[in-house]
Amino acid sequence: MTALLVALAGGAGAAVRFVVDTAVRRAVPATFPLGILVVNASGSLLLGLLTGALLDTAGDQQVLAVLGIGFCGGYTTFGTAMVDTVRMLQDGRRRAALVHHLGMAVVCLGAAGVGLAVTVR
Repeated sequence: MTALLVALAGGAGAAVRFVVDTAVRRAVPATFPLGILVVNASGSLLLGLLTGALLDTAGDQQVLAVLGIGFCGGYTTFGTAMVDTVRMLQDGRRRAALVHHLGMAVVCLGAAGVGLAVTVR
């Protein structure tokens, strides 16, 4: 049953990713893939919050699997972020690619850390 719930949550996460990415791209038209940064940062924050909350309360590991692996796994898209980096390199935008690549890692790790810090006592 857990596997089915993880799969359903993953599909829901992917649908929410599409909505968020589209909304950000419409609100802030840019050549930089800001929508994917927002998705990955918010997904990392959510995973940090979930993990910290469940560690702190010895919560149900099935909840972490469904929401963390399923929803957050479907919602975040680090593969797309790397494709965006490669496209910037192919377009000769080396500095933008470097900022994007390193910035994605720093922002997302920071967001996950904030989520943990907020929920772990």
